[in-house]
Amino acid sequence: MHPKTLLRIRLFFVLAVLVTFPLQLASAQQKQVVWSANEQPLADQLHGLRSLADDVRAGTTKDLALKIRKLPATENKLRLAVGLAGLSTEGDFGHDTLQEVATMLAETLRERPVPWAEPKDSEAGSKAAAREPAYPYIELASLVRYEHVKASLHDDEQFQAAMARLEEDDRKREHPDFTLKDLSGKPWTFPELRGKVVLVNFWATWCPPCRKEMPDLEALFERFRSKGLVVLGISDEEAAKVEPFIRERKVSFPVLLDPGRKVNEMFVVEGIPKSFVYDREGKLVAQSIDMRTQKQFLEMLAKAGLA
Repeated sequence: MHPKTLLRIRLFFVLAVLVTFPLQLASAQQKQVVWSANEQPLADQLHGLRSLADDVRAGTTKDLALKIRKLPATENKLRLAVGLAGLSTEGDFGHDTLQEVATMLAETLRERPVPWAEPKDSEAGSKAAAREPAYPYIELASLVRYEHVKASLHDDEQFQAAMARLEEDDRKREHPDFTLKDLSGKPWTFPELRGKVVLVNFWATWCPPCRKEMPDLEALFERFRSKGLVVLGISDEEAAKVEPFIRERKVSFPVLLDPGRKVNEMFVVEGIPKSFVYDREGKLVAQSIDMRTQKQFLEMLAKAGLA
């Protein structure tokens, strides 16, 4: 499976990762995961995380991280560790919780290293293709780079490669230049928004975390639009799906369509929701790798001078 496809699993179907994520994904998709007596309760709790209130979910996430760390170093432990890491950033559960999750995942990878992923151009048969860090290392690197936690894998070659890849991805997002049309057919050109604070949010109608954060984005747009805030919601779906969804929820900020995923690829969006904040000079000042609360969005906007 192509590394980008594997990365999209992160937020699209993170619960399904518990069933299908292996060290070799293709082969594991053909078999059902069998949990041990100690693993099954943890897998059940993981499946139920999204149904919990945020304050309860924070404590449950931290407790799960501690319990997963105590499991034997098996492939199932890796499944649980990666699954919890993917869910731990869907909101504001506290730095201590995220640090516990990062420590858990780092220790699991140290106990049971994962093979390098296939190179991007493997289908072309290129012998010079660069190796790709496996998905769990990118998951851990994302926590370290964007959630500001620490990990004990800095001497690991794959972790270093994952960090370098994320740094390169950020460089690609620094000066975006695109034009997309909104649901009314109006074109929006990013460089023409210089002088505004721009929050670019990638989302989809089927994505639960995207739906959860949308009312907060709408509230912030209404609060700061007079101060120069522009929120651009970008979906790679067809208008027939997006338009009724937006109308029903009375979203007033511009929703742009990217059915060919050209702008998604420009921003290296491989999991949603994902948000980027640019200041009035067009500089990228904040970004998120997952769902944010209104408080977290306010912290991002403050870096662009809005308060």
